[in-house]
Amino acid sequence: MKRFFDIIFSFFGLILLSPLMAVLAILIVTDSPGGVFFRGERVGLHGETFRIFKFRSMIPDCEGKGKWNVGDKDDRITKMGHFLRKSKLDELPQLINVLKGDMSFVGPRPELRYYVDMYTQREMPILDLKPGITDWASMTNFEQFKGFTDAEDPDSFYLEQVRPLKLELQLYYRYHNSFFGDIKCIFWTVYKVITHSQKLPAEIQEIVDNYQKQKEEQQKEQKESVTV
Repeated sequence: MKRFFDIIFSFFGLILLSPLMAVLAILIVTDSPGGVFFRGERVGLHGETFRIFKFRSMIPDCEGKGKWNVGDKDDRITKMGHFLRKSKLDELPQLINVLKGDMSFVGPRPELRYYVDMYTQREMPILDLKPGITDWASMTNFEQFKGFTDAEDPDSFYLEQVRPLKLELQLYYRYHNSFFGDIKCIFWTVYKVITHSQKLPAEIQEIVDNYQKQKEEQQKEQKESVTV
């Protein structure tokens, strides 16, 4: 059912969005040299590598040559790229990955091999699922680029502030995913894109709250141990 849904809606999505994507493609190549798409390597189902489709928002061949995580002030971002990233329109070409079968509409966001190599045994089951265009972690960290922009070191910010909760939410999805749950996730994604609301489903908010509570308790224990 999930694969059938992915094929049908990615196919018709590409057709319906083709005029918009054509306009964006023209604006991208007019703004800066380097082609329309970014085709970076990501880790997919069972740890297999695939190339993701995104509209190019940075100068060519710059991934890994600097910070992995990019804030809004990064000088590698093109003028058009700032708009694409803030609007999330750079993600539209991933419909091609969904149609090809590399990705699904809903699933753990595809990760760099650099970060997948850090997975613990507990986190490895995340790779049992196809990566997705959206997931609960994406919605929780919907405006993470603001954190990257404000952070002195975006990579450290990702490792310490974003990634731990992201993994918890992806593990939750790994063991609780369903077709109707995916439909719910898609509707919430559309809602977040349109409204930029901080609201989350109750069960997801509970995971976030529990994580924050545990983190605060750990920080408190660390401070007490230093004091002693």
